[in-house]
Amino acid sequence: MKEARQILLVIGLFGLAYWLPVENTRVSGAIVEAFAMLHEYAREHVLLCLVPAFFIAGAISVFVSQAAVMKYLGAEAGKPLAYGVASVSGSILAACSCTVLPLFAGIYKRGAGLGPAIAFLYSGPAINVLAIILTARVLGPELGIARAVGAVLLSVVIGLGLHGIFRKEEKARAADGSVVLPEAVGGRALWKDAAYFAVMVGILVFANWAEPESAQGFWARVYSAKWIVTALFAAALTWMLIRWFSRAELGEWSSSTWLLAKQILPLLVLGVLAAGAILGRPGHEGLLRSEWIAGLVGGNSLWANLFASVAGALMYFATLTEVPILQGLMGAGMGKGPALALLLAGPALSLPNMLVIRSVLGTRKTAAYILLVVACSSTAGMIFGALSA
Repeated sequence: MKEARQILLVIGLFGLAYWLPVENTRVSGAIVEAFAMLHEYAREHVLLCLVPAFFIAGAISVFVSQAAVMKYLGAEAGKPLAYGVASVSGSILAACSCTVLPLFAGIYKRGAGLGPAIAFLYSGPAINVLAIILTARVLGPELGIARAVGAVLLSVVIGLGLHGIFRKEEKARAADGSVVLPEAVGGRALWKDAAYFAVMVGILVFANWAEPESAQGFWARVYSAKWIVTALFAAALTWMLIRWFSRAELGEWSSSTWLLAKQILPLLVLGVLAAGAILGRPGHEGLLRSEWIAGLVGGNSLWANLFASVAGALMYFATLTEVPILQGLMGAGMGKGPALALLLAGPALSLPNMLVIRSVLGTRKTAAYILLVVACSSTAGMIFGALSA
C-alpha cells in the first residue's frame, strides 16, 4: 500500500509538471508570487521572529507544568479561577488544534466542568504563542493584539454560553464526581522562571522593533537603541542559563524547540507557497483575482464577517499557515474585520475537529459550540472592523 501511494504521488507530480500551463501569464505570475512570498518570509520573519518564538514555545512546553494548569479546570474550582486558567491555557500549553483535542477529551471525561473545558478547547489553538507573535509581525500589531484579546474574551463567552445552555445537564453530571489531576512538582523559584521568560520576550520584542514614521520622539530613541537593549537581554539570558539551569534541562529545552521547528516549519513553507500562488502578496495577484476576494470578504458587512467565520470554521489550518493565507487575502482586498473573524474561528474549528468534538460531547453540544464560535467570531470581527475604520 505504501509503495502504491508513492507511485501515485510520483505520477501525480509528473502529470502536474507535464501539463502545467506555464505559458499562461496568470499561472507563471502565480509561481513567481509563491517564491516571492517565501523569499519575503525568509528574510523578514524567520531569524528575528520565528527563531526566538520557537525557543520561547519550547521553554513553555518544558518548564511550565501542564499539571499545574490543568488541575484548576475541575468542577470544584471557582468559576473565576477555572475560566481564567482555561482562557489563557493556549499560551501556556502551546497546543495546536490537533493536540488540544485529546487534552480536552481527557479533562472533560474526568470531570472538568463543561464551561471551563470548552474555554480550554477554544483557547488552546486560538492563543498559540507562535501564532500570536507571527500575526503581529506579519499582519501588524493591531491585528495581533486584537487576536490575542479576542481569543481570551471569546473563550470565556463561549464557555459560559455552553454552560448556560446545558446548565441542567451539567448539574446532574457534577454530582458524579470531579476531576482528579496530578499535582505539580517542585522546581526553581517562580520569580526565576518569570524573569527567564521575560528576558526571552524582551529579546523578541526589541529585535523586531519597527522603525517609527517620525525620526523624533521617544519611540525613535528606542528604535535607535534596539540592538543595545537586545544585546543586554541576550547577556542576561546567557547568565541565567549558566547559573540557573542544568545541562539536562538545557538539552531538553533544545530538543523541545527543535521538535516544534521540525513539526511547524515544513507546514509553514508549504502554506506560504500555496498562499503566494493562490492569493499573491499585498499589491500583487496570484491565481485568484482581487475583485473576487473583495466581493466576498471586503469591507465590514455582516455578510463578509459571517462568510469569513464560516469559511474559517470549515477549513483546516496547519499551525501558523493561517497567517500567510490572511496576508494574501488582505492584500487582495479582505477587510480587517473579516480577517479577525477568520482568525478567531479558523484555528478553533475544522471539519475533522468537529467530528472529534462530537464524539466527546454529542451532537447537540457540538452544534451549539459551532454556532457560538461562528456567531461570536462574526460579532468580534464587525466590532474590530468598525473600530479600525
